[in-house]
Amino acid sequence: MAVLVIGATGKQGGATARALLDRGVAVRALVRDPGADNAQALRDRGVELVTGDLDDPESLFAAADGMDGLFSIPYPDVTDMEGDAEVTRGRNVVEAARRAGVSHVVHSSVSGAGEFHRNQPGWAEGRWDKHYWESKAAIDEMVRAGGFARWTILKPSTFMENLTGWSYLFGDWSSGTIITGFAEDTRISWVTVDDIGEAAAIAFTNPEKFAGLDVELASDMLTMTELAAILSEVTGREISAPVLTPQQAVERGLLPAMVKAVEQINENGSPARPELTRAMGLPTTDFRTWARRTFS
Repeated sequence: MAVLVIGATGKQGGATARALLDRGVAVRALVRDPGADNAQALRDRGVELVTGDLDDPESLFAAADGMDGLFSIPYPDVTDMEGDAEVTRGRNVVEAARRAGVSHVVHSSVSGAGEFHRNQPGWAEGRWDKHYWESKAAIDEMVRAGGFARWTILKPSTFMENLTGWSYLFGDWSSGTIITGFAEDTRISWVTVDDIGEAAAIAFTNPEKFAGLDVELASDMLTMTELAAILSEVTGREISAPVLTPQQAVERGLLPAMVKAVEQINENGSPARPELTRAMGLPTTDFRTWARRTFS
């Protein structure tokens, strides 16, 4: 088996590449700059590097040619979040994989995209970010209808890695305070990128079990208060996550653009549950274990 991994120099793609290599699967990585340090680190592990870009369909086709599998994770244009770049890139990936005769596409989407997001309270009233959710769902539907012998759609929840530096939802908590607008009883579904990579590798190497499935991924569920207590325990520092309304959080530094996302999670949560992930035979790394590995 040989798999083309898109985003191999990033978090999810990198975790997928590592998990595939650990299983003896040949990996080809699509990179924009093969001379970059993270690309060279992949090459040192035996990954074949091919130069290409999601905006260049021919480079995608050349990269996918001869591959059995493809890990897909199209990314948006962060300078134009209301644009169509993510959907266009997703379409480019699907079409290149089809032309190249790839048999199995594992695509990384987001927890809740599709039926869950369209049926949640507040959707019909236009309260939530239609462009974000419909872009994700549109690419998922392209993968399902792509004509591949096998496809698997992974739907990861909130990344634990969002806490390793500044992030849109959690800011920079190096001062010891995490500023969010999550309610006291909001239990967030968390996942590690390593668990996403493991799930992707397992899907590729167990195609009969995971073909044709949407797989919600969560490794743990915690409130922000519970999470702060674990971080305090692990780091030996006093870490707090005061309960604030989204509006209060904005006054203390939360990006205003994140208010809808916070309110949506407060009201509707995520369909991803650790017990469901485990029931599918997939690994789940609890937050305490991840925090000890990351911050100790």
